[in-house]
Amino acid sequence: MYDLGREQRLDKYDLAHATVREILTEMKDISEIMVDLAYASIMFDSEEIAEEVKNLEEDMEELSKNIRIKAMLSARTHKDATKLSSLLEVAAASRRISNAAGDIVKLMECEVDKRPFLTFILREAEEKIKRLVLADSSDMVGRQIGDLGVESETGMRIIAIKRGKRWIYDPEEETKLKAGDTLIVRGTDDGCEILRSFANGEEKWPVYPEEEEEED
Repeated sequence: MYDLGREQRLDKYDLAHATVREILTEMKDISEIMVDLAYASIMFDSEEIAEEVKNLEEDMEELSKNIRIKAMLSARTHKDATKLSSLLEVAAASRRISNAAGDIVKLMECEVDKRPFLTFILREAEEKIKRLVLADSSDMVGRQIGDLGVESETGMRIIAIKRGKRWIYDPEEETKLKAGDTLIVRGTDDGCEILRSFANGEEKWPVYPEEEEEED
């Protein structure tokens, strides 16, 4: 089972009523998470994550088609057409990124011993994809991602959560963390070690003066 996590994913009704800019924003968001998930699927040899990348690639195809149609229907003047042309170029770039992510997960079809260079290349990158498990003793448990400010505090972005058999991809800031959650995160080695110390309960999550006042 998988869960896209982000409530703002456009369904068919929303897509029919969305503006060109709204669809473009969706395409940019999806292409970004697709790259993260594609790398994660290779790093952890996960067919489940690879399958989600393929699902998102289909979504991108639908979004790409719809943004072109809406752009053609929206252009009433030469000035309109010029503006929309620029937006379509950005959409095309997002589509190329999503296609590249789809190509990455196709490498999963190779035997593991035939692709050892992939994990080596990814490990040499400045930003890494890492996996952490949230311990019962962690004070991150029971708190929302947004309230914690995980990315601003550690520089690490949570790109997916595995909760039992369920996957939550691109989790919302309102997503509440639970003990035993497996976090797939992206960032630097230093940031990962900081987050790991919080996740395993070795360190307490920092509380700042304004947060203490709110709690009082």
